[in-house]
Amino acid sequence: LKCRSYFWLFLILDLCYFRHYRPLQRSKRRWVLTTLELQEEDPGPFPKLVGELFNNMSNNMSLMYLISGPGVDEFPEIGLFSIEDNESGKIYVHRPIDRETTPSFMVHIDAMDRSAGKLVDESLIFHIKISDVNDHAPQFPEEEFNLTVKETHPAGQPIFQMLTVDLDQENTPNSQVLYFLVSQTPSLKESGFRIDLMSGEIRLSGCLDYETAPRYTLLIRARDCGEPALSATAAVHISVEEGNTHMPTFPQDRYKIQLSEGQVYQGVLHFPVQDHDSPFTSAWRAEFSILYGNEEGHFDVVTDPETNQGILSVVKCLDYETQAAHSLVISVENQEPLFSCEEGQLQPSRQALASATVSVLVVDINDPPTFHRGSFIVSKEDGARPGIQLGAFSATDPDGAADQIRYKLVHDPANWVTVDENSGVVTTRRQIDRESPHVNDSFYTIIVQAVDNGLPPRTGTGTLLLFLSDINDNAPALRSHSRYLEVCESARSQPLLLEAEDADLEPYAEPFSFELDTSWGDVADTWTLGARQDEGRSAELLMLRSLPPGNYFIPVVIGDRQGFSQKQVVHVRICSCPGGLKCEEHMHTGLLWWALSPVCAALMTLAAALLSLLRCYFELGLRRHRSFTPSDNGHQTLIVYKHESKAQVVFYRPIESNMCELLHVSFHNVDVWKGDADHLPRVYSEEGECEGTETLSSLTFSEQELFKELLECWGPRAAPAEAPSSVSGVAS
Repeated sequence: LKCRSYFWLFLILDLCYFRHYRPLQRSKRRWVLTTLELQEEDPGPFPKLVGELFNNMSNNMSLMYLISGPGVDEFPEIGLFSIEDNESGKIYVHRPIDRETTPSFMVHIDAMDRSAGKLVDESLIFHIKISDVNDHAPQFPEEEFNLTVKETHPAGQPIFQMLTVDLDQENTPNSQVLYFLVSQTPSLKESGFRIDLMSGEIRLSGCLDYETAPRYTLLIRARDCGEPALSATAAVHISVEEGNTHMPTFPQDRYKIQLSEGQVYQGVLHFPVQDHDSPFTSAWRAEFSILYGNEEGHFDVVTDPETNQGILSVVKCLDYETQAAHSLVISVENQEPLFSCEEGQLQPSRQALASATVSVLVVDINDPPTFHRGSFIVSKEDGARPGIQLGAFSATDPDGAADQIRYKLVHDPANWVTVDENSGVVTTRRQIDRESPHVNDSFYTIIVQAVDNGLPPRTGTGTLLLFLSDINDNAPALRSHSRYLEVCESARSQPLLLEAEDADLEPYAEPFSFELDTSWGDVADTWTLGARQDEGRSAELLMLRSLPPGNYFIPVVIGDRQGFSQKQVVHVRICSCPGGLKCEEHMHTGLLWWALSPVCAALMTLAAALLSLLRCYFELGLRRHRSFTPSDNGHQTLIVYKHESKAQVVFYRPIESNMCELLHVSFHNVDVWKGDADHLPRVYSEEGECEGTETLSSLTFSEQELFKELLECWGPRAAPAEAPSSVSGVAS
């Protein structure tokens, strides 16, 4: 038996662990024993003496020794140790011990007085150590390893580290492992591998060559330093991933194509490349560049991912007149840098990139005319008269002289201008109105095309933006909802809102002035106007005295900031409101009359005109057959002015008076309806009793004032000079 013997001196202090707690007291240790290391895997024979216990109290009494703890009556190994004779204190081991399973044992020894059956001394705890022997070889985690290494892996750099596990005692020769490269297949001088003796790192010595050896197998041995030494082996399979060792090349160095100007093209030329590296790898994939000839950015070249070909495209239109030919120098390289092996070391390739020349001839085609200014702005005052030159379009033809261009007006929605076919001069043909619906934010758009004489003809487009500065050419007017108002009898004291608007801009618009036209009727005695705090855009109409239900017409003069004004008529209906807030809805007859009154008035006017013509015709006929007898009485005609349920008003007048009355009603209603086409019909009259009806005598006039009154009742449509139209301020 070969082992190392050590003498262990145990100094047990009073603070050691006891099986039973006892009062602390300092005493001289009376235990004496010799301790030896046990060697693992001791072949025996068994039982084998480990050591002998002795306590000096055995001189005075008969002692019995007891042993307990792990290895005796506790795990991990029960029955491993025992005392053969309680009197002698000899400890025996009964079988071999595996140090890797239990490296040591802590056992308890007690001494007992045989006669008294009492412990006579403190328990002794001692350590049985198992010494290691080299009984475990190094172990690899796998028997075979599969690695992939790039062909461009630098020499001397680690590829993989072999690791093993040795279960023998750490930091001893039994567990220290050394690594050896047993064999390499194939064995090449240029491409070799080596392994670090201590760390187990596999390194490359030299350059790999995929074409020469795409796969290697290494046999690695791991051996410990124990006696005797134990070892294990593992196989390492290394696959070489191809790197870029071959430069791509063009099969031909010159290409020639023809392209028409003025267009973009996709894939005008495909040129293949040759590469001996593995397909669809970064060492094979081509990347193309245009080295020279594309300073203006007309061309682009990309790689077809399937065929690895270069695809040339035109991304910016070519111009024959600017450059009739292009010479492109196109180079190709791989995605992965090219390298070479020199004296066992990788070096970047110094070889020039492969290139090819592409000659592009540009074919001339008919180019469209080009405007010197694609768009321009001209400013004119609103209301500009016909015959004013707004500006001139100027275009040139890249293919020929300017006299080959003709100008054509293509957008003039209001039909305001003309354009000279040869000079491109734009001239107004009618008065311009800034308030036209075709004017957007004071701008009116005019579009003209320039057409050349090519086959087929080509066109260019130019735009003139006409800015119209405003003038005060529009008087303020009532908004549609302020022209026809309804008020319940119970709310006669409530003000009515009158809102006005002006199509002009500042400073020709608000603040507005509102005044009653008191020149006709008793308007001033019945109505009044009050201002509102809203920047002068509205006023309040107030009733001064109580009026019966009916329809009332109030003339109002509205002026802008500059004093430009016009007369407007406010139609107010006073009605009964059974619900308290809204006029009753059963007055369909009045609504129908309101809606049809303009049409009826027009028909009445036409009938009156026909009667006048007939009168003239008969008078002329009578003059031919007999002499004419003048008369001051005139022809009397019966006209039913109003026919209701219980009231009739009949007038006997001269036909001129009837025509005036009819034309007054007609033009008055037409004027009202024209300004508010979307307004719902209103009730002009109601059926029922006529009690309290105002007199109509104020409508009479004398024959001496016939012509003047006739013109006034027709209003500004017939008056030779501007004359305000008269409206009634009483119920109709």
